[in-house]
Amino acid sequence: MADFCWIMDVEEREIKERNDTEMHYMGHLKPKAGESGNQYASIFFPVELFLEKNSEMGSLTREEERRRRRATQKYRTAHATRERIRVEAFNVAFAELRKLLPTLPPDKKLSKIEILRLAICYIAYLNHVLDA
Repeated sequence: MADFCWIMDVEEREIKERNDTEMHYMGHLKPKAGESGNQYASIFFPVELFLEKNSEMGSLTREEERRRRRATQKYRTAHATRERIRVEAFNVAFAELRKLLPTLPPDKKLSKIEILRLAICYIAYLNHVLDA
């Protein structure tokens, strides 16, 4: 049965080393040598983006900056609303999937990754039963 349930964790995968001359680091501690650095991968970005954004901001008039700030605030509010709706739909889908999976005890709380892994194993098991 274990043959059907092997899944590689995202955390087990290693991110390739980034070249410090091509990347700008935003003031957080870098992972020590030998560590994979997965938890910090999202805070690296190309220096060109940083420089381009800063030079662009310096050329705006006060009125343009005010308009941009207002537009940004409206965008953030709208984005936050869309994100809340998306996350809520995502959580409802996980809850529905969870109801279909057999566990002992039946009301056991599972994380999202546990729900996905259990669903994969359960589908593989059902497939095996059908093939037998």
